[in-house]
Amino acid sequence: MTDYYQQHSEEYHRKTFTLDPASFLEPLIRYIEPGSSILDIGCGSGRDIGWLKQHGYQSKGLERASGLIALAREETGCEVFEEDFDTYNFESTKYDALIMIGSLVHVRHEDMERTLRRILGALSQGGHVLLTLKEGMGFKQADDGRLFVLWDSEAAENIFERLNLKVVELKRQVSKLDAEDVWLSYVLRYMPPGAK
Repeated sequence: MTDYYQQHSEEYHRKTFTLDPASFLEPLIRYIEPGSSILDIGCGSGRDIGWLKQHGYQSKGLERASGLIALAREETGCEVFEEDFDTYNFESTKYDALIMIGSLVHVRHEDMERTLRRILGALSQGGHVLLTLKEGMGFKQADDGRLFVLWDSEAAENIFERLNLKVVELKRQVSKLDAEDVWLSYVLRYMPPGAK
């Protein structure tokens, strides 16, 4: 799937960068302090880290498609790490919040818990996660060949519970790019055993 985003980086950037992200980022910032540190995992075009930076947050991105990284850095002036979330050392730095806007849509159901567990290594205790997943059952094949993994809320929330992620807020939002797609948009709080 990396090849698609690398080969179509300029097209993907054009389609996504100009969308107003306020409707899905504002639910997160209601729960975090001004100036908090935020890592956007799979930051794509850089739209969200740019918006967060403009609103006073210390936002950084992580992305594996080098074409998107160059555009995100140029457009936002934010630091963007060229990394794959399957191999990146998430234990290396702690953040107040993590965001994954559509970043995990290609992660299969059986791999989601393991993937999220690794990613949570970058989150401070009591920190927050903003995560969006496509709603539905099974999979959906796009015209361009990409395979999207669909989720019902019960299956997703069972995984969150096992990972000590408390659902703070859930919104269902129709996609700005495809009216047939509905996103489950979660704000989660990371409360491992012993956290206050």
